[in-house]
Amino acid sequence: MKITRLLQALLLSAWGLAAAAATPPMQVPDTIAQRAAACIACHGREGASTDGGYFPRLSGKPEGYLYNQLLSFRDGRRFNADMTHMVRHLSDAYLRELAAYFAGLDLPYPSIPAATDASPAMLARGKALALQGDAARGIPACAQCHGAALTGVQPGIPGLLGLPRLYLSSQLGAWLTNDRHALAPDCMAEVGRKLDSADIKAVASWLALQPMPADTRPLAALPAPLPTPCSAMNR
Repeated sequence: MKITRLLQALLLSAWGLAAAAATPPMQVPDTIAQRAAACIACHGREGASTDGGYFPRLSGKPEGYLYNQLLSFRDGRRFNADMTHMVRHLSDAYLRELAAYFAGLDLPYPSIPAATDASPAMLARGKALALQGDAARGIPACAQCHGAALTGVQPGIPGLLGLPRLYLSSQLGAWLTNDRHALAPDCMAEVGRKLDSADIKAVASWLALQPMPADTRPLAALPAPLPTPCSAMNR
């Protein structure tokens, strides 16, 4: 009886191995969309982040901006352990391909937060900085560089709407503390050093509450020159 059961077990095992061998391996499509799927774990579905997380949206940002940020993570001008690890061995051409993929996506934005703990005075200060700046301190309005609708400008200035408040404040803070850099001329480093923590909290709080305009695309060009030279506009 034991021998019979053993033979049955061996036959079943052999049948299973034969069936597995006859089944062709699953083919993963070799496309940029499939390769970019690794980004979804942090940045959300196809790079469209939610309103509650830390990670920024990638979908629809200017290609030049995305490419420059990938280069900065790879080359040490920006630092995030996960990002640096993922791009450290990637070529310029591959990073350009990734940037073009995400720039070409057009996905819905998350709904804006329904409430905030920012005071009316803080929000008023944030709105003033975003739309008017602070001339006495040499701080240009966000809208002067990021566009009147704050949706960014081609080829390399990002939009500021539809981003989590935590992300906005952390990145503005990184300019203030000299932890984030861009190629020269580094316009945001110049502006960021003029902000203080109260400015950053105010403008990040106000931006995070703003609804998306009907046209969310970056502008093709600004109606007037930038207030300061900026490498983001170098093609």
